Formats: sequence, structure tokens, C-alpha cells
Amino acid sequence: MDSLIALEAAVRLGAMTAAALELNLTQSAISHRIRRLERFFAVPLLIRSQGSLLPTMAGKAVLENLAQVLDGLADMRARCQAAQNSDRLRVGVGAALTDLWLGRRLSAYAASHPDIAIELVVMDNEAPERATDVDVRILWVTKSEARKSAIQQPLFREHVFPVCSPILLPSGYQANDPSILTRVPLLHKVTPAYQAGDEWFWANWFERLALAGKPKEAMRFSAIGPSIAAAIGGAGAVLGRSMLVHDALMDGRLVRVLPVREDRLCSKVHVVRWPSRLIGDSRVEAFKQWIVGQAQLTRNQIN
Repeated sequence: MDSLIALEAAVRLGAMTAAALELNLTQSAISHRIRRLERFFAVPLLIRSQGSLLPTMAGKAVLENLAQVLDGLADMRARCQAAQNSDRLRVGVGAALTDLWLGRRLSAYAASHPDIAIELVVMDNEAPERATDVDVRILWVTKSEARKSAIQQPLFREHVFPVCSPILLPSGYQANDPSILTRVPLLHKVTPAYQAGDEWFWANWFERLALAGKPKEAMRFSAIGPSIAAAIGGAGAVLGRSMLVHDALMDGRLVRVLPVREDRLCSKVHVVRWPSRLIGDSRVEAFKQWIVGQAQLTRNQIN
């Protein structure tokens, strides 16, 4: 394996020296490992061309099969870990959903499934599928990606609507005056236009509600979790997702700015996804059923 890794690095980087730096070895060690590999296969694997390294036809064949070997080893490692930790489920989930919704419900899971421990791994939604060895991931995907399959279960499709701390609103406010949005600070989550639906831009809300002037954004945030936290602290109104603001609405830390009829359906959907090797795994099935039930319970409480 050391020799195969040395060959892959040398071809990918085009030089023994660069491969040695990446692998923290000497150049002679890289050369020695590749020569050992050539003796094993009994054919040359590299040729030098204008100061760079190129694979021979045999070298290309080895490298093509190497990708399959490494994939197989990664799958074997995951299976070994699953066997060793059969009583533990590693769940990858975004920070905002963890902090504002899922984390508060894990005690209920532990009470109903005392034989299966949860290890929560906070991950970015865009992280590669194999960036971390997790058993289950909760992802926020486009509607077209959210179909039910053997490795995926749709969880919930949220609504988007403005919320803020009650301290920003007049006494007795009944969430019926859209013009209030022109008088309170507005918080905004910065998202590239190609990744966000129309529901995430204050300008679209102003146009739909026929509000005069342009929205004045008081603060911008790179993630939705901090923007909701700032809204709870009284910094301004924020466009929140229904699951993420549910608990704060229930305990009065946040209130709706507009009536329910003005809610916008979110352009993305949450799904729970697991690798094909865990199809039918009892731990995955138990967690899937539990979180689908929690999502349904939360949806029923949203008003």
C-alpha cells in the first residue's frame, strides 16, 4: 500500500520531489517504493518526459484499479467500525439544525432507544459524502433531490417567514401589519443567488407585500444560525425557517411579524440519508422512524 500511494502521488503531482513533500518522505524513499512496485508487477510504471513524470500504459492500469482498491478499503473500514460500534450511531447534521432543533430533542431519543447511543457530528451541508465517516446524514437538498429511495427518506419541507424579538414590536401587536418591516432593523443571511430561492431575499418580500422603499438590512450573516440568534437577542427581524424558529416561537423568544397566510414554502427539503451498506440496518431504521416522527410532531405545532 505504501508503494501504491507513492505511485499515485508521484503521477498526480508530476514529480518525485513533490510527492516526497506531500507524504513527508525523502525523494529516495519515493523512488525506492516505486521501484519495489515495478519489481512486483514486473513492468515499468513511469516514464520521465520533459522534467515531469508520466505513467506508462501499465502504470495507468495500476492507477485505475487503485481507485477501486481504495474505495473498497474505505468501505471495509466503515464496515469494521460499524461492527465494533454496533450500539452507536454517528449522525452528521448542520450546526443550525443541531443547535436550534435536533439537539433539544435528543434526550427523548435516548429515553426511547437506550440501547443505541447517538454521536452527533456537526457538518457543513456541502461537505463531501465521505468527508467524515458517519452512518446517517441530515441534508438540506433541492426538491428534485428529495425523493424517497432505499438510501434516503424525506423529512420536512419548511416554511419561511419573518420573525423578531417581541421587544421590537409595539405592545399588543397581532402580526397583521406588513409595514412594520419598514420600521424594524432587518437581518439577512448572505447566500449566493444561484443557491437560494426567492423566499430568502427581503426585496422579494417587500415587492410581494407592496411595501414602499427598499429594505434596509441592518446586519448580514454568513449562516442562518447566528442570524436567528441575533434576532432572539433583539437585533432585528430575520427570515427564519419554520423548524429552526419553532422552539423560540413556542417559548416567546421570537414572534411572527406577519400572519401565517404570508408564509413562503422553502425551496429546499431536509432528508435523512445513509450509505448503501447500511440499508436495512436496525440502528438506521430506528433513528429514521424517530426523527420522521419528531418532524411531524413539530409541523403539527407550527402556527
